[in-house]
Amino acid sequence: MIQGVKNSLLFGFLGALFFIPFLGGVHLFDWDEINFAECSREMMNLDSYLRVHINYQPFWEKPPFFFWLQVISMNLFGVGEFAARFPNAMCGILTLIVLYNIGEKLYNKKFGLVWGLTYFGSVLPFLYFKSGIIDPWFNFFIFLGLYFFILFYWKKEGVQNLTLRKDKIFYLIVSGLLIGFALLTKGPVAYLIVVLCLGIYWILQKFRLYISIPQFLMWTVTALSIMIVWLGIETVLNGTWFITTFTEYQIRLFSTPDAGHGGFFGYHFVVLLLGCFPASIFCIHALLTRSQSLIYQKDFKVWMSILFWVVLILFTIVKSKIVHYSSLAYFPLTFLAALSIYNIIIGKSKFNGWMKAGLIFIGGLYSLATIALPFVGQRIELIKPLFKKDPFALANLNAAVNWTGWESIAGIFLLGILILSIYWINHNRKWLGFRTLFGGTAVFVMLTLIFFIGKIEQYSQGAAIAFFADLKGKDVYVVTKGYKSYAHLYYTDKPPVTNPKSWDINWLLYGDIDKDLYLSTKINKVKDLEGVKGLRKIGEKNGFVFYKRDKVK
Repeated sequence: MIQGVKNSLLFGFLGALFFIPFLGGVHLFDWDEINFAECSREMMNLDSYLRVHINYQPFWEKPPFFFWLQVISMNLFGVGEFAARFPNAMCGILTLIVLYNIGEKLYNKKFGLVWGLTYFGSVLPFLYFKSGIIDPWFNFFIFLGLYFFILFYWKKEGVQNLTLRKDKIFYLIVSGLLIGFALLTKGPVAYLIVVLCLGIYWILQKFRLYISIPQFLMWTVTALSIMIVWLGIETVLNGTWFITTFTEYQIRLFSTPDAGHGGFFGYHFVVLLLGCFPASIFCIHALLTRSQSLIYQKDFKVWMSILFWVVLILFTIVKSKIVHYSSLAYFPLTFLAALSIYNIIIGKSKFNGWMKAGLIFIGGLYSLATIALPFVGQRIELIKPLFKKDPFALANLNAAVNWTGWESIAGIFLLGILILSIYWINHNRKWLGFRTLFGGTAVFVMLTLIFFIGKIEQYSQGAAIAFFADLKGKDVYVVTKGYKSYAHLYYTDKPPVTNPKSWDINWLLYGDIDKDLYLSTKINKVKDLEGVKGLRKIGEKNGFVFYKRDKVK
């Protein structure tokens, strides 16, 4: 018991040490990070905590829970990048502790350590806890909700060799409440994913009703109740427009790709394989093999395999292809990876040649990219011909970014970690080797963020962010034209709208405006602004072009 508490505290400390520092070290990124932070900022400005707004207009795409977390953070730390990302750092700390404790309950302390370390030391799972997007909390609630449903099922079935002290209905209600919070975080896809998992398990059970209809209805009502309360209050206060538009958006999200968010059929397979390195290598082994274990351990592996494939196949079918859509799969993927690693450590499985090859190949790609990028940055003219068909991207490369060459340390470090960890695993120091591999990968990701993310931002959005930040606090209109952005809202600290005409871009360009207008566009979109009377160019930098139109006197 005492050792378990110490290990939980260890993961809490590890999460705090890696997830909290440098949260405010770089500007928020368009679209999602700035979008969500702006919603939270406007929630505070409007003193309206039930309805989400963006640009001071109702935002029907997301429920409010994550924004509440950001509002709390912004009240503690002030509006800024650190506060916007802090809730996910807390989610990361909590996730590591929870995974350790679940692993300890299902197997033992060593397995809990392996699972927590596997999640902590994989690339994308680590990165998401340094971000300001919704998905970490959304995924956490879904995973934990499914876990408590599994506990309900095991209690109901009287599973042997596992201590479950609470009544089965307790586990069922907690599961429903957690799924309810997932619904309140991002929407109905949470319920859909879990129901699909329950349905597939029902099929594998040869259509045996492992949960009674009244129990399923109780779980469903509990899950939907939180969302219904919020939507009910919203409807009473503001009518049915919001709930109708919200529902239509959710349907559209699955049936049509968002602009700029299309992708090839196997998109998420590649994302998980490369993005969840090194865990993804060992996950493949677990999916292809069976391990002798207790009945509930086998059953949990079945549930995690179902969750993995449901997420992967569902978001392969969905038209929009965005990296974080498959991020819920990080939980089952790292569990399966941990299972393989644990079996290697205790001698049930072998560290096969193809595992070494996979680690070397994918790790080598990361290492090569981070070693080469600084030298490419110092000789940027060499790659400009690759972008000659994209004027905006080509102009991005004109950013004055200072590459020293020392940034390559991150890639060299990863290469050393790969060699050392594989050597130790091969020489019967397996636990040390795996700790080195995943701990070292976490350090590599941290180094990469420190050395690269600020420089990448200078190429991608730095000029526009600087333009908007210079206008912060000024009584002017600021918009973008020809590209979607939320940066002009957040970084100008836009106050609540007093003139509804200002939402109309045509009025801003051609009407009798009562304030000066500042406008940002991209170099390949300037033709759209030709002939606008009184609109004059005031600057151009790294692919962005800036204009001003004086107020009409």
